[in-house]
Amino acid sequence: MLAQVQKYYMASSRELVRIVSIQKSPIIHLFGESISGAATIRGFGQEKRFMKRNLYLLDCFARPFFCSLAAIEWLCLRMELLSTFVFAFCMVLLVSFPHGSIDPSMAGLAVTYGLNLNARLSRWILSFCKLENKIISVERIDQYCQIPSEAPPIIDGSRPPCSWPENGTIELIDLKVRYKENLPLVLHGVTCSFPGGKKIGIVGRTGSGKSTLIQALFRMIEPSHGRIIIDNIDISTIGLHDLRSCLSIIPQDPTLFEGTIRGNLDPLQEHSDQEIWQALDKSQLGEIVRQKEQKLDAPVVENGDNWSVGQRQLVALGRALLKQARILVLDEATASVDSATDNLVQKIIRTEFRDCTVCTIAHRIPTVIDSDLVLVLSDGRVAEFDTPARLLEDKSSMFLKLVSEYSSRSSGIPDF
Repeated sequence: MLAQVQKYYMASSRELVRIVSIQKSPIIHLFGESISGAATIRGFGQEKRFMKRNLYLLDCFARPFFCSLAAIEWLCLRMELLSTFVFAFCMVLLVSFPHGSIDPSMAGLAVTYGLNLNARLSRWILSFCKLENKIISVERIDQYCQIPSEAPPIIDGSRPPCSWPENGTIELIDLKVRYKENLPLVLHGVTCSFPGGKKIGIVGRTGSGKSTLIQALFRMIEPSHGRIIIDNIDISTIGLHDLRSCLSIIPQDPTLFEGTIRGNLDPLQEHSDQEIWQALDKSQLGEIVRQKEQKLDAPVVENGDNWSVGQRQLVALGRALLKQARILVLDEATASVDSATDNLVQKIIRTEFRDCTVCTIAHRIPTVIDSDLVLVLSDGRVAEFDTPARLLEDKSSMFLKLVSEYSSRSSGIPDF
């Protein structure tokens, strides 16, 4: 009977522990987001909304947690009842024996051990049940281990030449991308070609697939169909290190690591101090760093909070200048800076990357107008792909509508 009670309890307890573990993750995630974005939350007056969300997640966690504790109490009650019945039966059996057939000292010893039967039995059974419940954590770790990993950094026998890419030509052939197998497509058969050494502007409304296209270029997301070819080499056939080491990107939110300016510009220590100073001078940060007492060893705190947003963006630009890759990607790199910094970044890019292929997710009109070609995406498909002048001449073009819509705003600054 004890085995049946335990089996019945474990069938429910195991699932309750799984639910508790699942409901705990959103609480930890929200807590981390709230801590990192506390200033933004207070600035926009969204404290009540986040508190309400936190209480809702705590309620979702408390329900299965309470049921898990209730299941333990259910098991303890039945073990106590079972132990009580066994002890009562033994006492009745002991009393019913004829007088003198059992030594009184042995009878007292049996009664003493019988009183401890419930505590010992409960401790053994609960320890076994808790151990089996803890195996759920191992099960979740195993699930994470089963998640498919990225491609290997280097594929022997399929490495590109050291001079690759020479021209920086990018060809997208029937590219289809989805984030998971059970999710709908984000890119629906994108086919186009970016000539080497040209400036390509990528525009479109929110959700049109601009950032997804860039992620596919870096193989952050593997295409579900189609190919991306750079200088006659399919990037899916080479290792991730060989691919990403030949590309540069300046993201919208530049990441600075805790350490020094030298460590952030040249984390792999592949360049000399003279090359680092040249990159700083080109990115207009040379004088600022020289004013620091430690020069290249000037400290950088976590996330670069001791540097302004514009300076962090220029540090990211300095990385790209130091790397000198043939393909540069700007993922709305000037979306978080003022117009002066935007103009400075665009001027440096036009000067220092004039022979490189520059793919820019556009944010402001001057950035798009200055491009050699403009790719307009709509719902994951190529709506238009031509020079800015021709697109502006076409009165029915989607690009002209985007420019008109955002130019009519009071700020006069479009936000693609």
